Amino acid sequence: MPRERRPEPDEDLDALDRNLALELVRVTEGAAMAASRWVGRGDKNAADAAAVAAMRHFLGHVDMDGTVVIGEGEKDEAPMLYIGERVGNGTLPEVDIAVDPIDGTRLTAMGMNNAVSVDALAERGALYSAPPGIVYMDKLAVGPEAVDVVDIRKPPAENIAAVARAKGMNVSDVTVIILDRPRHEGLVKEVREAGARIRFITDGDVAGALMTARSGTGVDLLLGTGGATEAVVAACALKCIGGAIQCRLSPRNEEERQGALAAGADMEQVFHTDDLARGNNIFFSVTGITDGELVKGVKYSRNSITTHSLVMRSRSGTVRTIDATHRIDKLQRHLRAPID
Repeated sequence: MPRERRPEPDEDLDALDRNLALELVRVTEGAAMAASRWVGRGDKNAADAAAVAAMRHFLGHVDMDGTVVIGEGEKDEAPMLYIGERVGNGTLPEVDIAVDPIDGTRLTAMGMNNAVSVDALAERGALYSAPPGIVYMDKLAVGPEAVDVVDIRKPPAENIAAVARAKGMNVSDVTVIILDRPRHEGLVKEVREAGARIRFITDGDVAGALMTARSGTGVDLLLGTGGATEAVVAACALKCIGGAIQCRLSPRNEEERQGALAAGADMEQVFHTDDLARGNNIFFSVTGITDGELVKGVKYSRNSITTHSLVMRSRSGTVRTIDATHRIDKLQRHLRAPID
């Protein structure tokens, strides 16, 4: 691939200025279709492997010189899309890529709702990378109405009340989305004591964060501890759609804490949306694998496959809904292998 020549700064920005969202959606469509063959089969590893292979294939055809900065592990963990992997066809622009071939592998394996495939793109150096060894972050995400009234450092009850005031609703009508994990037992108790409702999700907190900013989902606030990589992906989406996320590093043990401190991390720092996804030219795509509030899942007919996606761009604030029909014979010829 032609990677030798370094672009001039203005040249690279001109290349990034074109709308890459419609190219990125082909990537999440491909991953979602590959993963969908494993819905309900109980094998999340096989589903993830299929989605990764398809995502890598389609990324290779995008006009960009991309580096994966948010992925599924370091280089020695290939064949996953690893951190530092080069993707695209090697032409301009130079960009950072965040990928999650399946947000909700367990949801996919169990045939449950809200499994999606996501990717995000930003100019080189724009996406935050957590200190080595840090896997989790404490998170708070809200839609556009409550961006300026919440603070992750405050107790859940105060943030719930602030969201209620901002949205003109009663606290008893606020719905908080939380990952169903033992570590959230105390948080669940506080939310219920505050009088709010809880909606539990077993996986997929990228989709959960987006629900806070999409009308019709019935979700007002996301709280809890989840993956640091998913926090950055969610920040990309929320920057496009108008919501906000706040996060703090959450080491699982003293070893992780000391490692982060040695790397210069401030354990008290609050990371806002613009800290996780800098700049104003971010692209985000999500395609449904199974049905959910954000997007519908992959559907099959005799000769075609239908996908449902959302694609977003922060510069314009545009959110496109894309329903695509893919002819199975053409798709298999393109991939040079059966989709199943």
